[in-house]
Amino acid sequence: MTKYRVSADIGGTFTDIVIEPSDGPVFVGKVATTPENPAGGVINGIKDLVSDLADVSFFVHGTTVGLNAFLERRGERVLLIATAGLGDSYTIARGNRHTLYDLSYSKPEQLVPRRDVHEVRGRLAWDGRELEPLNRGDFEPIIKKVRDEGINAVAICFVHAYAHSAHEIAARRILAEALPDVSISLSHEVAREWREYERASSAVMNAYVAPVVQRYLGSLQDQLRDLDMGATVHIMQSSGGVSTADSAQKNPVFTLLSGPVGGTIAGTALAANSKRKNLLCVDMGGTSFDLSLVIDGKANATLETELEGLPLLMSIVDIQTIGQGGGSIAWMQNGAVRVGPHSAGSIPGPACYGRGGTAPTVTDANLFLGRLGAKSLLGGDMSLDMAAATAAIESLAPQAGLDSAAFAEGILAISNAAMADAMRTITVSQGLDPREFTLVAFGGAGPMAAAFLADELDIREVLVPKFPGTFSAWGMLQTDLRHDFTRSFFQPASAVGMADMNAVYDELEAEGRATIMAEGIADADISFLRSADMRYLGQEYTINVPVGTGDMRSIAAEFHAAHDRRYGHSSPNAPIEFVNLRLAVFGALQKYTNASATVSGNQRPVIGERCIVFDGKEHTTPIVARDCLGADYAESGPLIIEEQSATTVVPPNWRVVLDEQGSIIMRQEKR
Repeated sequence: MTKYRVSADIGGTFTDIVIEPSDGPVFVGKVATTPENPAGGVINGIKDLVSDLADVSFFVHGTTVGLNAFLERRGERVLLIATAGLGDSYTIARGNRHTLYDLSYSKPEQLVPRRDVHEVRGRLAWDGRELEPLNRGDFEPIIKKVRDEGINAVAICFVHAYAHSAHEIAARRILAEALPDVSISLSHEVAREWREYERASSAVMNAYVAPVVQRYLGSLQDQLRDLDMGATVHIMQSSGGVSTADSAQKNPVFTLLSGPVGGTIAGTALAANSKRKNLLCVDMGGTSFDLSLVIDGKANATLETELEGLPLLMSIVDIQTIGQGGGSIAWMQNGAVRVGPHSAGSIPGPACYGRGGTAPTVTDANLFLGRLGAKSLLGGDMSLDMAAATAAIESLAPQAGLDSAAFAEGILAISNAAMADAMRTITVSQGLDPREFTLVAFGGAGPMAAAFLADELDIREVLVPKFPGTFSAWGMLQTDLRHDFTRSFFQPASAVGMADMNAVYDELEAEGRATIMAEGIADADISFLRSADMRYLGQEYTINVPVGTGDMRSIAAEFHAAHDRRYGHSSPNAPIEFVNLRLAVFGALQKYTNASATVSGNQRPVIGERCIVFDGKEHTTPIVARDCLGADYAESGPLIIEEQSATTVVPPNWRVVLDEQGSIIMRQEKR
């Protein structure tokens, strides 16, 4: 009997579904996102493709519910409890400014105002000695305030809790006895690292989104259970691994970027299959444009990030996002055309969706210029309204002093320029040459813009993977369970031996093994990855380096090499020190070996032609069905390649071929 591995990725406009059968090729689906009930789109999409949900053997979900709650400030009101005398630390934050000469700069708005920060007496020293016992009486007014004002989330951050957590655990016990229905987040469980403000910020973020995410995941699990799906619900994490939904509900902050991360993980699988080590992954959907890097076959990751100026300490794939997508709205400001970051979303959507939208968008411009056809989306299941798109374009073009075609191309040029600037931010500004990368374009709108973006950065090669519109969802099926553990280890490298480090790693491995086995992973399927945060003596920030089976000398050499790669210099004779030891624990998940879909030799790929505008000139352009392309296919542009999940635009002077995996490879021809 056929079983299915299923993934679902909720986007701003569409929800993507990927089905991996046990005995056949992968197939995909897209349904409209249902913002009022995101679980509805997920369930509708799965039911459209799998008749009996009891046949689903594995389910993984990428959700932006927590991220959207933060970005739209729809999270819960949070009360923060701090060590007596340190209640202002969170409010003061840091004194540095990222934009030193910005005269309009203002500090990021904190999620917890000072009036909701409360102090309790009780203190542990840096070495764990109890300097003052936790004062239970200080919790009474806090408990009363939570009850009286209907607060549903509490964050606790005590000094030195990253190393000694006894007081935070005791505080949770006190609160849970009196407030059993309130979500409680402890800083040492969210971020077991030094730097009190960043740790507090991470705990507050977790508390802020926890009730929203917990309600959503609980509801999704209940609805799937009612439909007889017995498979455990898994959630994509920002680290690039997955966890069970039950585990994700404990620390939902780890799921904030779970949707976009799927695309990067898919990129690592693509890098291995295509033997291309360096990829610049761009995911253009209906609302946003997400960028990430695969370097030497590995996802570029970081151990801390910021969301709208608020720091988060956690293992996370490094993803940059800007508000540019197919639904990005064109508008006028002081006589100039702007595109985005405002989006039409899925409701009402672009004007051509026929759902009441009237403002011109990137999708409307592509339809008006012929790059999209009226039946291009969802394999023809969704019709686009050319008359509505034309009306939207013509309503704004006169204000810009342009004819309609020039205005539509201008919308795309402005959108492409904004995306190209973001691509420079994660490459050129970090000392990386984008010409050394292959541009991997996916998302519903990514393949339409790919060649133009590559041209902006002089990138020589573009790759459009199979099922580009659902590539992120496919990536979620390529990963394994993962949990990350950290231990503070402030030690000069000259004074520590491998035996000391191994003792700490052994403790972390025991903790990680117990955690991941509780999620159903057999001991034989568990693996570990050791790393350490290191720095030169006197530095503030660290570099994370892998810790293998070598000695201290090899670890030091790896640190010097990593410092040289990042900053362009190193000091091999300077003293170095350890700050944190880290352990990533992986649980291998069963994956199916899928047969590839074959193309019969008598199928004709050209299904029609359209008049399409490129650089102000009309070109009669063939329309090709990707499903009908054989392994030997090669053609020069202009060309449009259509499939269910996306449309690929091949402009003039570009040539397209297929590689062994069925990916579209585009290269610019010599002019």
